[in-house]
Parts: sequence; structure tokens; C-alpha cells
Amino acid sequence: MSIPRPLEPPTIEVAAQPRGRFGGGAGPRLLLFSAVGLAWIIPALWNHRFLYAMLVWDVSLLLAFLADWMRLPRPYQLLVKREWNAPLSIGVKSPLSISIRNLTRVPLQAKIVDELPQSLWHEIKVSTVTVPGEGRATAHLEYTPGSRGDRKTGKVFLRYQSAFQMAERWAVADLTQTVRIYPNFEHARKSAVYLARSRQIELQMRLMRLRGMGSEFETLREYRDGDELRNVCWTASARRGKLVTKTYRVERSQAVWIVLDCGRLMRARTGGFSKLDRAVDAALCLSQLALYSGDRVGLLAYGRTVNQRVAPGRGAAQMRHIVEQLALVNEEVPEADHIRAAASLMTLQKQRGLIIWITDLAESAMTPEVIDAAGQMLSRHLLLFAVIAQPELKQKARHNPTTAEDMYQVVASQEMVYRRELLLGRLRERGALCMEVEPSRISSAILNQYLIVKERNLV
Repeated sequence: MSIPRPLEPPTIEVAAQPRGRFGGGAGPRLLLFSAVGLAWIIPALWNHRFLYAMLVWDVSLLLAFLADWMRLPRPYQLLVKREWNAPLSIGVKSPLSISIRNLTRVPLQAKIVDELPQSLWHEIKVSTVTVPGEGRATAHLEYTPGSRGDRKTGKVFLRYQSAFQMAERWAVADLTQTVRIYPNFEHARKSAVYLARSRQIELQMRLMRLRGMGSEFETLREYRDGDELRNVCWTASARRGKLVTKTYRVERSQAVWIVLDCGRLMRARTGGFSKLDRAVDAALCLSQLALYSGDRVGLLAYGRTVNQRVAPGRGAAQMRHIVEQLALVNEEVPEADHIRAAASLMTLQKQRGLIIWITDLAESAMTPEVIDAAGQMLSRHLLLFAVIAQPELKQKARHNPTTAEDMYQVVASQEMVYRRELLLGRLRERGALCMEVEPSRISSAILNQYLIVKERNLV
């Protein structure tokens, strides 16, 4: 599936419009000179003629204000443009620029405030530029998104003055647009070492030329005692006048499904990122590595229902499609329906494949639903079950209690840790590859395990 739209949001340019009831106000110099004019009050206490001087001073300031006001360009004579210079990626500084084009000959000094989506890593700043007459000036900004998905940008607010600074106009440019914030691309760029290791594994497998009971056709040869009749190629046997057998090899390219849990347990945040953010980063790195290794990669993200689904495929278009869908993966408040997700995946993937399931375990006395759902896949697929650990829980379990309250907390933490290990142990006994990894290490752990699966040809 080809997606021609570029990753960078489109450039948008509009004419400014007046803002506020009056569309402007007094400039800094007018306020300064007005304060100076109040000094005429002191001599006016002894001589009332100084009041006339103060009146003349105020009238002069008013005329200067009106002259400067009429000289200033109207808001519609200013064209404001927002241009994005890089794709928006969660947690990564993305450069953008706000430029003002002046259609008049009057030079301006403008202050710019851009209304961008809320983020924990972004502070609203005022940028100041000098716009020449019949020219353009650009303010360079940086924006760090705090969440993935489609977000709406707001308006750009302007306050501009001439060189006299007696009056200023207020304007607003409606640059509202929907921008898409993608997963963290920096983490994917750092996985180059895994790509090199994948290439080495592929070369080793080519040298080994493994033949087995795979389903990928390799060559034809004469029939030998012990060959199964179902492997006999009857058309080739008829042409040659003797039995000819098909030989197969273990598949070099398997279907790899990445399954993401988007339920309430994945909303917990560590270091500014949620567990789902870490899981999405791992899915992005894994997709890049698996496609580079020649596998067909699919995606399934689910909450109460299946939210994002990408059928397995190869190539750059498939990678682009996965990136677009990962950008739309969001946490949900209720518990995810793991049984429905497993049933949907079993329907989509009939042949044996590698399922990489990234989730978390609920703390309950009963067996979590996700364990039962994962167990349904083991009869047909190879399952890599990755659970995002809770570092604070393990740290509390190793703590030496000093009070009775601490003792109860430590015992409860130890019981929870033991229960999680027991649940994962049951899956391992049934043939699943299970791991419990801290959120910050989930990407590297899954990539390493995937390469081990490829190296040992476990699928």
C-alpha cells in the first residue's frame, strides 16, 4: 500500500486578520512619553498655565499616535506562513519556522506567539523579528511533541510596530491544521547494530543451505527410497519417464506479527513516556529489523476492539504503512479484550508464524485473561511474550523493612513479583518465549530475542 503523503506536515500560509475589539493599542514610546507628560502637574500646582502646556503635550502625543497608527500596515497586508522542517516525533525536538511577508514599504518589528499542541516538553515562547518593507522575516522555533497521533495546531498571534513605536496593531493568522505525530524515530536510528547482525545471520544461513521439512520449494531430484509420495512431482516424472521428487527447505521469510496491548495497564508513565509509548518504539524498531531481514511484518493493536491492523507484507511501502498506523495507537481507559485480539489474529494468520506480543499483567488473584489468550496461540505459532516490568515493584521487593507498614508493603511486593514469574513460567512450560523487561530496555531486549529466533530457525 503506497502512501505518498510526506511525513512532514504541509506548509500553510494565510493573510492575518485583526485581533481584539480595537485591533491594537498604544506603543511603548507613547506610554513612556505620556508618563513624562505627567511631570507638568508638579509646576501646575503653582502656575495653572502649565496645564495648557500639558494639554499641548498630550494633543501632540495623540496626533503622533494617530499618524503612526495610520502608517502601520493593515493585518491583511501581512502574510503569515508556518513551515515544518522535519517530521514530528514524540519526545524529539522538531524545527519549524514562522515567517511574515510584509506587502507594504513600512519596516516592522513583530512579536510572534505560535499556538501549538500541549506537551510536557514544550514551553510557549515569544519570538521577535524585524520585517523589512516589501520583504520577509522568519522566526525559527522548536517543538517537542508529548504524545502520538493526529493533533491540531492553533493560531499564530502577532503584535507589530513601526520604528516610531507610538502605536501597535494586533493580528492573528488562522494557521489551524492537523499534524501527525509519529513514534520516536531516534530509537529506530540507533538500532543499526541489530541490522548489521541480521545481515550476518542471513549470510550464515545461506552458507548452511538447510534442507528440512519446510514448505519453501528449492529443487527437483530423482526419487529415493524413503521419500514421501506427496512430494513426487508427477508432471516432471511424466516428462522424464522416472519418478522425480520435490525438495523443500526451511523458510527464510516468515510472517511476523507485532501485537500491542493498548489497555489501561499500558497508561502508566515512566520518564515522561507511557508503557505504550515504549512498546510502540519497540514495534517500530522491530518492524525495521524484520523487514530488513526479509520477513513479512504485520501489526495488530487492540483495546476493547481491534484498533489498528496491518496485514503482513514487505518493502518500503509496508514500513511506511506500519509507521502511519503506529502513530495512531493510543491508550484506552478500560481493560483490553485479549481474547478477542487472539481470536482475530488466529483468523488472520493460518500458517505458522512468529507472534511478538507486548503487554502487561494485571495484579489479580485469578489468572489474567492475557495469559489464557496467549496460550491459545501456542499450538499453531511461536509466541514471544514480552511483559513490561515495574521497576519500582522489584525495588520495593528487595527493600529491608524498618516498620510494620514497610514490612506489609515489602511482602505484598514480593508476592506480586512471585506471581508474575509464576504466570510467565507456565507459558514457558507450554513452549512460549517469555521475558519481563524494564520499559527503557524493551526495544533492545525484543530485537535481541528476534535475532536469536532467526539464528536458531525456531519458526
